[in-house]
Amino acid sequence: MKDLEPGYISLYQSGELERRARALEARLAACDICPRECGANRLEGKVGKCHSGILPIVASFCAHRGEEPALSGSRGSGTIFFGNCNMRCVYCQNFQISQSPEIQKNNEVSTQVLAERMLYLQNELHCHNINLVTPSHFVPQIVMAVLEAVPKGLRLPLVYNTSSYDSVKTLKELDGIISIYLADIRYASNELGRKYSRARNYADNARAAIIEMQRQVGDLTVDKDGIAQKGLIIRHLILPNDIAGSEDSLRWLVEEVSPHVAVSVMSQYYPTHRACKFKELNRKILPQEYKKVVDLVEELGIENGWLQGMASAESFRPDFTDKEPFLEGRQRKRRR
Repeated sequence: MKDLEPGYISLYQSGELERRARALEARLAACDICPRECGANRLEGKVGKCHSGILPIVASFCAHRGEEPALSGSRGSGTIFFGNCNMRCVYCQNFQISQSPEIQKNNEVSTQVLAERMLYLQNELHCHNINLVTPSHFVPQIVMAVLEAVPKGLRLPLVYNTSSYDSVKTLKELDGIISIYLADIRYASNELGRKYSRARNYADNARAAIIEMQRQVGDLTVDKDGIAQKGLIIRHLILPNDIAGSEDSLRWLVEEVSPHVAVSVMSQYYPTHRACKFKELNRKILPQEYKKVVDLVEELGIENGWLQGMASAESFRPDFTDKEPFLEGRQRKRRR
């Protein structure tokens, strides 16, 4: 298919992109950007539950070659890792940047600098897309940066790479701005989401968010080279002892989101950060746990997406003290 022009370009030309940027920024005065709706006045530098104020925090940016093949392609996914997070997953592999607010304070940048980094990934590294990792608490700042980058030539699809602990109200403001949603479905249980990620009503919020994402972008579409142009990709991380509720979540995706939904099944779980404090999480997944989910994918007829090999728990463990931690990345196999 012919490359699609990102919707944010026409929104910029009509003035709608600026209207949304201003409306989102105003909401930071009593922040309700994510489901926590903590009410912090981030415009005055107060930090919310996400430990973040008015300035976006960029912990790292690079041409990421370890994402799903439709995103990384041959030139890499232009990935911007935002610091801090609105969740507190005890097993977070990115804990060095997601749960270290004192350190991340040093990585605050202006929206102008954020725009410049988007353009650098496009013009200098020639990436296929701009991949916004952990963006939920910085949506106003991201939209403002896009507003600044478009007249300077930004034209790549935007990927919203999220835990799915997102506000539907906020996601609606991204309609036409985001081309590709790369969304986790972590748990099928609100109780477990709160226990292991300190995210109240995670399952309910994530499912509502994913429905909205699907409404905006539909099923995944790729160009002649297999590079994602638009659509929804769901990531599902297998957790020990079926804490993720794999069958419930995958069945819901097929029955309530789309029978053609693209699913990336991830086996890279490793008991890092605080996982050792929870006996049920303090080990890698077992081969039989992996096989059970793979068999379920077959049973449900999920044909679009990827399966991560069992060795990924050892081969993909990010280190954000490394200047280029994602040059090799994770290995994925395309389903046929």
